[in-house]
Amino acid sequence: MVIASKDKGGLDPKKPVVLAQAGIHAGEIDGKDAGLMLLRDITQRGKDGLLDQVNFLFVPVFNADGHENSSPYSRPNQRGPEIQGFRTTAQNLNLNRDYAKLDAPEMQAMLGLINRYDPDLYLDLHVTDGTDYVHDITFAFQGWNGRYARSPKSGEWLDQRLRPALEAALSANGHFPSPYLDAVDGDAPEKGFNIGADTARFSTGFGDLRRMPTVLVETHSLKPYRQRVLGTYVLLEATLRAAAASGDALNAARAADRTLRKDRVVLSWKPLKAPIDSFAFRPIQRETWRSEASGRDEVRWTGRPGPVIQAPVFGSEPDVVVDAPAAYWVPAHKAEVIDRLRRHGVRMETVTEPRTVEVEVTRLVAPKSPAAIEGRFPLSAQDYVAERRTVTYAPGSVRVSTDQPLGELASILLEPRSPDSYLAWGFFPEILQRTEYMEGYVIAPLADRMLEADPKLAAEFRAKVAADPAFAADADARLRWFYEKTPFYDRRYLIYPVGRETRR
Repeated sequence: MVIASKDKGGLDPKKPVVLAQAGIHAGEIDGKDAGLMLLRDITQRGKDGLLDQVNFLFVPVFNADGHENSSPYSRPNQRGPEIQGFRTTAQNLNLNRDYAKLDAPEMQAMLGLINRYDPDLYLDLHVTDGTDYVHDITFAFQGWNGRYARSPKSGEWLDQRLRPALEAALSANGHFPSPYLDAVDGDAPEKGFNIGADTARFSTGFGDLRRMPTVLVETHSLKPYRQRVLGTYVLLEATLRAAAASGDALNAARAADRTLRKDRVVLSWKPLKAPIDSFAFRPIQRETWRSEASGRDEVRWTGRPGPVIQAPVFGSEPDVVVDAPAAYWVPAHKAEVIDRLRRHGVRMETVTEPRTVEVEVTRLVAPKSPAAIEGRFPLSAQDYVAERRTVTYAPGSVRVSTDQPLGELASILLEPRSPDSYLAWGFFPEILQRTEYMEGYVIAPLADRMLEADPKLAAEFRAKVAADPAFAADADARLRWFYEKTPFYDRRYLIYPVGRETRR
């Protein structure tokens, strides 16, 4: 990392800190050249005034493995440079899916850097793929047009202070800025674009949860490399100027967001079917041709701009929403999860002697794990059933209070139904294994006695037999039904062991 500052003896806490990273996808390397050019001009060509009221941290190559794994064949959908790095690391991990789970040593190091310098503004520099259009520099953040920001004051600063400054600077230098364009149909972009809420695995969703204003920059892959780099240069310079000009407002926004303590937490979002807005989109004309290879009509972009289109914008709405607990309890044997929380900077209390507390745990119903994604086997379930239990947590266990600036982030990482929780990312495979069982010669006579002793249980059993022919025909399933209702049944099977300490 480069630290560009005029401060001596450490960074002045009154100045905003801007952190820009390039090469998280090392084939998308525009930001590296743009940032190094800007540093050259700051140190050698008279632009040192940019650092009078702001400090600039720059990571030229985040994904070093991918940067060294370079060839002319890494990015077939991108125009230049001649030699391009690779998308993933040596572990085949996509760093831009790792902000929540922190599997990669690179991401763990980045979080250490963020914890150390606490940047006021974070830029994540990319190159996009997809459809063709006139726009060359696109960007996104939570809070665009006042929507989706978990840190509302930071989102407001991004939308009302930074966004106009970037759009004005880019337009004045001959560029065509726009929001990040995620087309509903890449072959027919006039159908509209998705501009919804981001999740914690991405920089923008993570930064929003962390109360760290974060901007995703995506230059357009089909533009010449020179044009893309120069546009990124303009954006970086304009960002430093905007942060310097309204640093007090930025600091006030972050301070206000850090006081937030939410009673309800949105864990996931779902797409809206109807448009929420429209956007002046500058298309590139296209034509179709019949491909013998694919056996269908394929799109060919002509390179000629078409008339401006008011394209619809589609958004999202909350899907799973839960009441925030007072705290979470993570058992000592989940040291990996505790370590990740610490790396995030989440505050926690570590118990030094056994602590018995009443908590809510979650039983997974019909869990399933699909194919591996990002080096892990994600876990989901048909249903998540809450159970009240009295649990004794061993020394080394931690209590994570939600009454802290990163309380909402803790909920996203620890709530069982969160798509970016450690449960969902497959950190708890042991709960899927049942280790004890009862032989038929033991459970069958016990089950018969249970039927005789408990008329209510007998009625429930006979109703299930009548309603479920497959169950009725499966002797093992029938006996297992009784076993699950005995004190011999493993009470930890399919139980997510992170407890929720509910508010009183």
